[in-house]
Amino acid sequence: MSRSLSRRRAFGRLAFASLFGLACAAVQAQSFPSRPLHLIIPFPPGGVTDIVGRTVATRLSTELGQPVVVENKPGASGILGTELAARAPADGHTLLVGNISTLAVNAATFARLPYDPLTSFVPVSMLAIQPLVVAVHPKVQARTLADLVRLAKANPGTLSYGSAGSSIHLAVEFFNTLVGAQMNHVPYKGSTPAITDLVGGQIDVLFDPFSSLYPQVQAGKVRGLAVTTASRSQVAPDLPTVIENGVAGYDVSSWQGLVVPAGTPQAAIDRLHAAIVKVLAQPEVKEAFAKQGAQASPTSPEQLQQYVRAEVARWKKVATDAGVKPQ
Repeated sequence: MSRSLSRRRAFGRLAFASLFGLACAAVQAQSFPSRPLHLIIPFPPGGVTDIVGRTVATRLSTELGQPVVVENKPGASGILGTELAARAPADGHTLLVGNISTLAVNAATFARLPYDPLTSFVPVSMLAIQPLVVAVHPKVQARTLADLVRLAKANPGTLSYGSAGSSIHLAVEFFNTLVGAQMNHVPYKGSTPAITDLVGGQIDVLFDPFSSLYPQVQAGKVRGLAVTTASRSQVAPDLPTVIENGVAGYDVSSWQGLVVPAGTPQAAIDRLHAAIVKVLAQPEVKEAFAKQGAQASPTSPEQLQQYVRAEVARWKKVATDAGVKPQ
């Protein structure tokens, strides 16, 4: 047998294998999903992550032609539900709504996690981004964020701030580091008790997601000073950004992203991504998000991967700089 004939046969086998692989991928894409999907939300019902997840799930079911069953699995700063998703079969039928806590901040505040936010999951798309609101009790002598900075720097350790979770705690410590202020930290198990104490004057300052805190600003029960994103909120355009108040580099978002277990077939990821992009473009979805002060924010899987990687690195540095040790 000549060498040229052997090479032709080898090339033929390689070409057949490549075509066979492409054909299998196409079949996978067409057959996925083959049964109901499960969307894990690692937080209780009613919060912004839950609302974002449920809003998406309803429309995603229509796009994929299969039911999307929402499962709230709260506990341990979202760790319990996130671990459950990480250990699920990697076939595309289990989805996770991750957020700033589960996919970034937990890596900075917990010494050991039963999952790795960078390797246990494959991103599909960012879902939504919303700002935090910075607010004070009316007794605090600060009409602007610049006033609050001057007050906090002039009276170190006098003002108290609440935090509903480790992500908020680090967000405020990041702020303190940038402005050179010191405020006393009062931890809470959720936004509701923290907001109750702010309204009641038991704490002076609160950074909290827009959807939770802004209604109290609207009601006049607390004084809103700023939003934490680089741009103003379309829902509250009168609130300036922290950056506008002279704190350069302070851009903090409360975000939600859709991920699947590592090892999920690319065909399934592509199908999910295409469906999510369509869902997030729907006017009713944008409107539902806007009511929470959130913005629909589709990305490519690669963009979300880069974003999560950057967030993990950022919050680890913030924790180190603030002296917050992993527990």
